This record gives sequence, structure tokens and C-alpha cells, in this order.
Amino acid sequence: MSVESPESNRRILRRREVEARCGFKRAHLYKLIDEGKFPRPVRIGVRAVGWDSVEIEQWIAEQLQRRI
Repeated sequence: MSVESPESNRRILRRREVEARCGFKRAHLYKLIDEGKFPRPVRIGVRAVGWDSVEIEQWIAEQLQRRI
């Protein structure tokens, strides 16, 4: 039985998917980014950015860990 690591499913997430996973809207995401509390997006085109799925999953795990 193989266990898939987050690295094997790494992909670029667009803002709407990041919003859905984190529960925050655009303005709040960018406020957290400016404060250094959320992963920065990566440029994927002239007018497009996305987030590393592994970084987002790690951020979510850290937030859940803080609750314990």
C-alpha cells in the first residue's frame, strides 16, 4: 500500500480555490500576505498568480495545530 505525499500532488491553486480551502475572501487573504501571515502567491503569467498547494496545506495544518 502506497501513501501519497503532498509533494506528489503539488499543483498551483488559483485564488478561488484558495478562498474555498481557507474560508477567507480576497481582501483578507491579501491583508494576511502583507502581514507575513499567509503564503505569498507565485506569478504564473503576465496577469495571473497562484499559490503552491503544498504551502497552503501546510498553512492550514499549522492553523489547526495552533488550536490544540
